[in-house]
Amino acid sequence: MAGDIVPIELGLTEGNLFTLWAPRWREGDDEWEAFLGLEDDLYALPGVAELVAFVRTDDDNDLVDHPAWETIKKVQAAELVPDDRHSYDLIGVPELAAEDPRPEVLGELEDALEIVRIIGEVCELAPVTKFFTGNPILGAVTVGTNNFEGRDGVDLWVRIGRLIAKHWDDVIDALDAVITVPKVDADAVTIAEDELAAAASAEDEDEPDFDAEEVVLDDADDDDEQDDDEEDEIDEDDFWAGVGIDPIRIYTDAGEFLTLRCYLGDDPVFLGRKGTIYGFGSQRALTRFLADNDDHDLAKLSTFNEVQAAADTNEIEYDVLPENVYALQGIDEDILDGPRRIDSRQLDLAVELLTDAADYAGIDTVNEALATTTPLGWFVDYAINPDPKRLAPSGPFDNEAEVWRALVHDFEDRLVRRG
Repeated sequence: MAGDIVPIELGLTEGNLFTLWAPRWREGDDEWEAFLGLEDDLYALPGVAELVAFVRTDDDNDLVDHPAWETIKKVQAAELVPDDRHSYDLIGVPELAAEDPRPEVLGELEDALEIVRIIGEVCELAPVTKFFTGNPILGAVTVGTNNFEGRDGVDLWVRIGRLIAKHWDDVIDALDAVITVPKVDADAVTIAEDELAAAASAEDEDEPDFDAEEVVLDDADDDDEQDDDEEDEIDEDDFWAGVGIDPIRIYTDAGEFLTLRCYLGDDPVFLGRKGTIYGFGSQRALTRFLADNDDHDLAKLSTFNEVQAAADTNEIEYDVLPENVYALQGIDEDILDGPRRIDSRQLDLAVELLTDAADYAGIDTVNEALATTTPLGWFVDYAINPDPKRLAPSGPFDNEAEVWRALVHDFEDRLVRRG
């Protein structure tokens, strides 16, 4: 979970509200978890456009010191639309608990209870923390278990439903009390609304129209040529896309690293040499290295001369896309909490980085450790591709965390700071 910021939707008394959640992350020896807010207030906005506008214009909140804050401020508006997994109908929890304990019901209820528990801990809401600490049977609500089979299981499920029905209004009241809707710049909201509308329109256009009765081939060819021209223009305007290299940012316990990576076919190649990856603490240090050195594997690329020329004149910037930001801190501890507690997106990105780095070094340890036949591989696959119909990995997860920790340590040994 560490090192990421996740947009979430909360169904509360005032309707559906949108905010940001930063799962556990580390700064040195300290561990933090936070929501968008300030001091005793949890900020929630009535729409995604308002959330986007607030994030872009406000720097007085509890997330500004998060390592991903500057990145989240720059993302497209559509990237702050919560996915289904992070949309929680909290008002509907009692009705959910009154249904039969089918896998999909258990999954939705488990997620809702978990986000409420976390809000209660982070915001120090006594009624919420009391509800969970005083009712340990709530821990039975997990996907992939047989806790609710047989007569005893049915009795347990009924007890949980009655417990929620009795106390949930107090929980919702505590959540409502901590929510604050902050003021947002109207112009920034309008800009975000336009972005969201454009993204929705583009998504609609991407869907094929199978109802069309006529297809004019000449027009289609013209459209293809126009699309090719537009792609060429984008490539020319985007320096890194033009040279086929991506700036990437890596967060580890040792700090923050900026480096480069490309793909030759399916083979990853990093800024480094013989499997060792060169990382830099600042854009200036990386630029200076690129201008003065060609003793590394990226120098073999036909486009590296363009990179070196741009670095030599200091006309180079490193706009790291969100999908190229990798945070490795604390994932081993998150694994201990189980696959449904971990941020699947962050884990997926971390797996990509470790796999690419191992392929670059020519070693098989990562692929072997993450094979679905291994406990860690099964854990990772379930966490990244959750399916309530599949049997969930069962804890404790000490061995999985230890294997993951070893993979990260091996990666860190091959990530060398050069500036």
